[in-house]
Amino acid sequence: MFNHYLKFLFVLLMSSLILQSCRTISVEEIKTMQTIIPKPLVAEQTTGYFEFEDEVPILVDPLNQENQKVAEYLADKLKASTGFNVQVLSAADYKGEKSILLSTLDKDEQLEREGYLLSITNSQVKLSANTAEGLFRGIQTIRQLFPPSIENNDGSNSDWIIPAGVVRDKPRYEWRGAMLDVARHFFSVEDVKKYIDALAYYKINKFHMHLTDDQGWRIEIKSWPKLTEIGGSSSVNNENPGFYTQEEFSEIVKYAHDRYIELIPEIDMPGHTNAALASYAGLNCNDQAPPLYTGIKVGFSSLCLDKEITYKFVDDVIREVSALVPGKYFHVGGDEAHATDSSKYVVFIEKVQDIVNKYGKQMIGWEEIAQSKLKTSSMAQLWRNKLALKAAEQGCKIILSPSPKIYIDMKYDSTTTLGLYWAGFIEVDKAYNWEPAEYVEGLNPDAIIGVEAPLWAETIKTVGDIEFLAFPRIIGVAELGWSAKDNRNWDEYKKRLGAHALRLEGMNINYYKSPLVDWVE
Repeated sequence: MFNHYLKFLFVLLMSSLILQSCRTISVEEIKTMQTIIPKPLVAEQTTGYFEFEDEVPILVDPLNQENQKVAEYLADKLKASTGFNVQVLSAADYKGEKSILLSTLDKDEQLEREGYLLSITNSQVKLSANTAEGLFRGIQTIRQLFPPSIENNDGSNSDWIIPAGVVRDKPRYEWRGAMLDVARHFFSVEDVKKYIDALAYYKINKFHMHLTDDQGWRIEIKSWPKLTEIGGSSSVNNENPGFYTQEEFSEIVKYAHDRYIELIPEIDMPGHTNAALASYAGLNCNDQAPPLYTGIKVGFSSLCLDKEITYKFVDDVIREVSALVPGKYFHVGGDEAHATDSSKYVVFIEKVQDIVNKYGKQMIGWEEIAQSKLKTSSMAQLWRNKLALKAAEQGCKIILSPSPKIYIDMKYDSTTTLGLYWAGFIEVDKAYNWEPAEYVEGLNPDAIIGVEAPLWAETIKTVGDIEFLAFPRIIGVAELGWSAKDNRNWDEYKKRLGAHALRLEGMNINYYKSPLVDWVE
């Protein structure tokens, strides 16, 4: 009898030890498939989960240069967060049971260039796409399926689990952009890189840099060196002046390119040019250089459009900057040219369009360029009124950046310290709650190439300032550009957004905690 009792105690003890070693993971811990941003076309969670452990490799099929680069990007993120030894291997060489597999072998035309299919079981996370770019977009979803501490980059001890299921996804629009003004205040290479990293996390694919304005010239032009020697020395209130050498700018371009973000340079003309006019007197009609400008007024400056030297200047600048960017586009500004004769403005834009095309780029301009005769390869960026309709009537694509909705340099409300308010206060719901295809009456939805959120820098001086005004509004813009209309709902979105609080904090992003959002502490 006593022996039977001892056997019973032994079995009970062993069962207890087994239960302690096999921790049960609750449903609450693996609900991340319902918090993905931008919202996928399909996200179906099933029973079980994949647990990422030390020595689990990332497999690539086929192991070519582009695919490997994407896999190494994910490996670096996981190494920093988990402290694990994460190797990138060819799928053909691996015989183990558990892995993360990235594949471009299973082609699916419906997924197009940026789409992906993610299949998760207890033993494997399989990410399939038609291109390395599609794999990169899918990797951002994988990151969001891990616990939020995956973004802490501190080798945290955690159960690195991903819910089992299927995600099938592709973007609605091909243009999902963010613009950063570095002319009013200058931001360092590292500041810009940090912003690019955060944009990539939410599948933004265009980064528009506003490089020149009345307050400063921020890109080195070797054939016109005074542009940065003089024009780069000023800024709003003379705070944060500076410029990028061509080598530094190329570093930013490559950094964005490696994250499948196309960089679009903007050299504003013929207005917003005081920094250039102060650098070279000959660009002025009276041959007199004005003083550098440190205020925030607009519309008072103009290149002299009657001079041959002006077109040599424009040609040289477009030539040098175009050589630094591998992308297709060159932005020429063209807005608020109040100091330019209207008939001369029209001719100027048409000449500039030819120069941009000569250097292998397609011209983009703010909606005012639609007053000129445009080629169908050119694009207009709507920001204020219906002038962009004239561009669409000429067969041009339209980028939507409506100032009352997604000018993310606007204040959130009357208590916000940073930002302006000429376009109105823009709370997080207002930036999200609109439909691009219905915003401009009379605009054919087929003419819309996508959306872009500009961030002008009159009131911001640090990367923390950038983040405060951009986040979380830029996240909503990313979803507007990616997710289908019927897949978006503010009441549901604010809960998904709130679940990203710990992720934003893990990435050290100084976001605005809107009282309208259900933030998770």
